[in-house]
Amino acid sequence: MDYKNAGVDIEAGYKSVELMKEHVKKTMRPEVLGGLGGFSGAFSLAKIKEMDEPVLLSGTDGCGTKVKLAMILDKHDTIGIDAVAMCVNDIACAGGEPLFFLDYIACGKNEPEKIATIVKGVAEGCLQSGAALIGGETAEHPGLMAEDEYDLAGFAVGVCDKKDMITGEDLKPGDVLIGMASSGIHSNGFSLVRKVFNMKREALDTYYDSLGCTLGEALLAPTRIYVKALKSIKDAGVVIKACSHITGGGFYENVPRMLKEGTHAVIRKDSYPIPPIFRMLSDDGDVEEHMMYNTFNMGLGMVLAVDEKDVDAAMEAIRAAGEAPYVVGQIEAGEKGVTLC
Repeated sequence: MDYKNAGVDIEAGYKSVELMKEHVKKTMRPEVLGGLGGFSGAFSLAKIKEMDEPVLLSGTDGCGTKVKLAMILDKHDTIGIDAVAMCVNDIACAGGEPLFFLDYIACGKNEPEKIATIVKGVAEGCLQSGAALIGGETAEHPGLMAEDEYDLAGFAVGVCDKKDMITGEDLKPGDVLIGMASSGIHSNGFSLVRKVFNMKREALDTYYDSLGCTLGEALLAPTRIYVKALKSIKDAGVVIKACSHITGGGFYENVPRMLKEGTHAVIRKDSYPIPPIFRMLSDDGDVEEHMMYNTFNMGLGMVLAVDEKDVDAAMEAIRAAGEAPYVVGQIEAGEKGVTLC
């Protein structure tokens, strides 16, 4: 008896690392010390000394049951983008710059080519956000997970000068809400999605004119990463007063998190286009509207508040970063919360 016969292939682990190195290398930043394969990832904090009062920001998350869809479609090159996005978007909406990322992959059996493909997506997410992929772990769990199953999660660290943190403290009635378009469902609500739609490969490969792609392609579209757009706004000299990453819990849970007491967000549902995948999900699943907005991003992945005088500059900066912005509402005086009208 040996470890391989027990279900853990050490040699496959070595091969996975070798295959992923080319992808990881693309994400390197000057602050990264050493290479892949050490017991820990090292990252120089020398540049942080230039800040008046540096604050470290962290985020950890996974992709939820969206991973199941990737397994059904046998498409593993974008799910890593989702894992990165869920972490770095949280850091960015607090005003931070993501510095580095670490991934964790648990699998029933280590298939080196599949693992490398997953990490390729993680590396792409890091490239989109400017974060370095400085380490990770691939763990085989025979007997706990089926051989063809895996799960993916990650952890990111960012930094922000305290004076530049986005806290919502300066929000006032009359401030304008700007939303940035999502790419679709992103990485939340897939337990409901999988109950509504047929998860057989044949159904997922069906093309729909309304979607402009197959159902599977629409569902697996990777989460948008808004790091560069938020940085573009800052570089344009616009102060972002408050910001919310629209993830699990949709609008009703996430928008209030960016508000201070005595302020109320009002969002107009007809102020931006809702992607057709949400219409299909609502109709096919008979999901009532409140539940849709309480579960999904409904087409807006990030919502931020700026002073009315800064709206045009913020919109221009968002477009320059390749994202689609919409003026979606305003801040009013009232009880902390959100109204969708």
